[in-house]
This record gives sequence, C-alpha cells and structure tokens, in this order.
Amino acid sequence: MKTKLVFLLLACWLTNTQAQTKLSTKKMLSLVDESFRFSAAQYKHMMKSLPDSLFPRSTNKDGSLMTAKFNWWTAGFYPGSCWYIYEYTKDPAFKQEALKRQEYLLPDQYRTNTHDLGFLMYCSFGNGLRLEGTPGYKDILMTSSRSLITRFKPTIGAIRSWDHAGWKCPVIIDNMMNLEMLCWATKNSGDSTFYKIAVTHTNTTMKNHYRPDYSSYHVVDYDTITGNVVAKKTHQGHSDASAWSRGQAWGLYGYTMMYRETKDKKYLDQARHIADFMLNHPRMPKDLVPYYDYDAPEIPNAIRDASAAAVMSSALLELSRYTNKAESKRYWNAGADALISLASPAYRAKEGANNNFILMHSTGSMPGKSELDVPLSYADYYFLEALLRYKAWAAR
Repeated sequence: MKTKLVFLLLACWLTNTQAQTKLSTKKMLSLVDESFRFSAAQYKHMMKSLPDSLFPRSTNKDGSLMTAKFNWWTAGFYPGSCWYIYEYTKDPAFKQEALKRQEYLLPDQYRTNTHDLGFLMYCSFGNGLRLEGTPGYKDILMTSSRSLITRFKPTIGAIRSWDHAGWKCPVIIDNMMNLEMLCWATKNSGDSTFYKIAVTHTNTTMKNHYRPDYSSYHVVDYDTITGNVVAKKTHQGHSDASAWSRGQAWGLYGYTMMYRETKDKKYLDQARHIADFMLNHPRMPKDLVPYYDYDAPEIPNAIRDASAAAVMSSALLELSRYTNKAESKRYWNAGADALISLASPAYRAKEGANNNFILMHSTGSMPGKSELDVPLSYADYYFLEALLRYKAWAAR
C-alpha cells in the first residue's frame, strides 16, 4: 500500500510538470526509503543471477544480461552500489557482495593503461574504506593513484584518457570524475603531487573543453610535443559541436567536487555556470531527464539518458550546499525533481525485470549504436548516491 501511495504521488507530480510541483521533504524522504527497499530487493535478484568474477554492465540486444570483466571501466560501480545499499539498509548481504566482487578488481590498481581508475577503485574500495575503515584499502587506493598519475602529461597539463589508435593525446570530460581519488591520495599521504596534478588537469579542462555558453566538448585531442590543441571532437554525442548530455553532467559533478576539495571559487563558478546551462536549456525536458544530447536532431523523439540525470541530480544536491540561498534552493529542488522522475515508473524498473538493474532508459553511445535505451550500472550507482545525499542533507 505504501509503495502504491508513493507512485500515486509521483504520478501527480509528473502530470503537473509545468508547475514543477515538488514533494515535501517528508514525502521525499518516504520516496528515498521506498527506493532503497526496491533497490535492495532488485540487487538481491542481481546477486543470484550474476556469474562469479563478472560485473553487471547493461542489457544485450537480445535482452540478456550484459556483463563485464574486472578491466572494463564500469566494473567498480556494482560493488559501489552494493556499498551504498549496505550503508542505507545495514543488510550484511550487500557488504559481503561488495567484498566478494572487489577481490576481482585488485589487479586494476596496477594498471597504467587506463584513466578510469577512479571509477574502478574509488567507487568500490573508496566507499568500502569510508564505511569500514579497512586499513588495507588505503594501500590499494594509493597504488591506484600512483598508477593513474603515470598518465599525466606535463607538456599538456592533463591526464591522458585513451590509448586508442587515431588520437594523439585525447582527454575526455569524463576524466574529471577520476580526480577525487587523487585529492584523497594527497590528504592521506601528505604528498602534494597527486593534488597538484588534479588541479592542473582541472584548469586545463576548464580552458580547453568549455565553450562560451559553458557547454563542454567531449574529447580534446592534444599534440604530445607542443601541448597544443589538435582537435575538439565527440565520441558519444551527436556531433563535435553538440552538448552530449552525460558529458555535461560529468563536468558539473567534477567541478563541484573540485570546489569541495580545493575551495577555489573559480571551480564553484564553473559548476554554477554548467548547472545553469543545463537547467536553462530550452531542450531540457520538463522531467529533468535529458535526451542523450541537448542538440539531438530527433528531439522531442530522441532517446533519454537516465544516467545523465542521475549524475546531474547527485551533483546538484551537492552544489546546493555551496551557493547563496536563492541558488541553493534552485539547485536542491532541481536535484530532487530529477530524483522524483528517476524513481517513477517511467524510469525505474519493476522488481525482477530490467535484468535486475534499478533504472531503465540510459544511453551509452548513439554514434557507436551501443547501449541504446538500456540500463547502465553507473546510472544505478549515481541514483543511489543521490538518494543518500538527499537523506543526509535534507535536514540541513
């Protein structure tokens, strides 16, 4: 009965999008409780269906579960999601699942051929350390951080993203998300090298990735000798000049996080400008779940990206803590409104369906015809994080 009541409230909200009616804090907290109950039930199904040593990634074209090995960039999100559910529910089954899956990630700490070590290791072992204080996790994260900074190119002032053929030295906006682990590394080691690299990368990205309207290119390619920009491209968005929605969310999250870590006001200003670009965009849907690209020619029939909404929601809730009262209310409400949409039947799966992922309707790469209108493990992760953030900060 309580679940039906929550869905009825969501339906009322979604039918009145012009007015952007918001749920009260009490009703939002009820929504958070219900969402975690559902997520726990759904991920218990996932535990039973997931083969050993593999990680849930998405859904295959034939409808079956798409899995990933330990070295795929999304592998850290599933144990991270299990830590989040454990944090909320205190159900030891989720702690045990996180511990089990993390063991397969251990070889990743030594990898120097990927920039995604923050996603892989900090979302998993970082949450485990935060919740359990396991001393060995510090060593794992320090090793991961040392591996990551081997990819820093001083001439460019950025961490190289891919080693793909066809690029000289590509840096993607997603890379902002891996800098939190480097800030952690300096705080826990006293070695400022990690922090300085994170700051330098952040400044280079601000200089070269962003357009005057504060939308971001996806990929900036650099000359390895001169450090000059060679090209500004997209890899997963509609076009080189378009605003790929998840890329905008990565940037919003990254600059909000870097303000938290540095207290440098220029990062806060950057995050505010990015948030305003997104929230004021004429092609931002009323339910605040973006199309896969703000410039997709198929709009309003373009597919959505729930993962972009989840990342955006989590970032907006944090950003609201650092701004003036008027902006704070706007960002907080927008983050909550996106959560309301994601928790509704329009985006949240039914128990036992959707290959046991929580959210539906995310988009991986439209140009690559890959992971189109499917669940994605990182959509679940940032949705759970946003729910936790709402719960923790609602009574501020």
